[in-house]
Amino acid sequence: MFKNRWWVVLASALALIFGQASIMVFGNGIFVKPLAHDLHFGRGVISSAMALANIACVVMNPFTGRLLDRRSFRSVMIPMLILFALATAALSMLQASIGLLLVLFVIQGAAGTAGTPTPYAKMITSRFDNLRGLALGVTLAGVGIGTALVPQFARILMQHYSWRIGYIGLGCGVMVLAVIPIAIWYGEPAEVKLAKQKGHPTNQNLPGMEFKEAVRGGKFWVVTIGISLVCLAANGLIVHVVPLLTDRGFSLAAAVNVMGIVGFALLAGRVLSGFLLDKIFAPVLFIAILILAMIGLAILGFGVGGAGPFIGAAMVGLGVGAEHDVLAFLISRYFGTRELGAMHGLAFSFTLIATALGQSLLGWVYQLRHSYNLGFVIAEILIVIAIVLLSCLGPYRFPEIKVEKSRDSEMTVAAH
Repeated sequence: MFKNRWWVVLASALALIFGQASIMVFGNGIFVKPLAHDLHFGRGVISSAMALANIACVVMNPFTGRLLDRRSFRSVMIPMLILFALATAALSMLQASIGLLLVLFVIQGAAGTAGTPTPYAKMITSRFDNLRGLALGVTLAGVGIGTALVPQFARILMQHYSWRIGYIGLGCGVMVLAVIPIAIWYGEPAEVKLAKQKGHPTNQNLPGMEFKEAVRGGKFWVVTIGISLVCLAANGLIVHVVPLLTDRGFSLAAAVNVMGIVGFALLAGRVLSGFLLDKIFAPVLFIAILILAMIGLAILGFGVGGAGPFIGAAMVGLGVGAEHDVLAFLISRYFGTRELGAMHGLAFSFTLIATALGQSLLGWVYQLRHSYNLGFVIAEILIVIAIVLLSCLGPYRFPEIKVEKSRDSEMTVAAH
């Protein structure tokens, strides 16, 4: 019943709704003010604790990717997703102690590697050659859905109950939308089962470079650093959208609605960029998207009135919605899929470091200057640098293998 490879895409998209980004990046923005108020910490302290969660995820993510290159997906992911759910719910036990604050966020971050795009990028790229961009776009659209819905879900729980119940609700969301679909719909491809029976690594039949060969080359670091700069500039700022707008007089509900616009635009950006990645040279496409994001950041950051915050948020969402689609796609096309888990895990860890630095930087910019304006100027400069780097990439090393479409090709992993 679930042999069609698009069931894997559906399960992945559902799992990412309550994933690392929607909970630890976008969702955490809802908790900044109540945590600072109830626990008597400044926004810089809270933002730094949340940044440490991302750093803990950085440490674990390459290790997880390496495991996924060699073992079956469910054997690695189901235990880790359960741990992520429990770790998120455990944040409901936070008290006015810096030590406890840091420890609980670090535990959540370490478990949060199960909710990053790395595991799902590994599974999708190994199953799709043709339509790879679209499959990645639909999969990572789960992040956009989560960005739109998870903050609203958390806000409703907080307003009707408390922020503690909010964290428990997020943990339950991971169990329902991540653990259950993965357990039901993530069957193993025939070649993976055969490799397991013979005691071989599950990636031995996939095309691509060895991890060591890839990371010794300059292109891997051009891709990694370029997209990391985008994450530092955009994702770090997005965490502060809710406090930024409420400082300008928006109600909490209105500010969260702007975040919802970011999420829906991000969703549209992921699917659209995924569709276009199969048709347009990826570096050229992403540069055009980044220019759009720069315009949106300028509108959002410098207080354009009226519908400005909604328009700016939509442009930022459309712009940054492509970054992880493009990361997975570029790695698969320049370095192959054999050890994509390890390569994507390392590259994505750098994007997490960048996101953490962006979160912390903006928190401290506000705490020291009582304004976010300087942070937006820095963000624009960083995106320009990313555009310059990505323009240096040459042709793909592992382009799509053109095959005639058939019913069988929709039911099995693309032949290589």
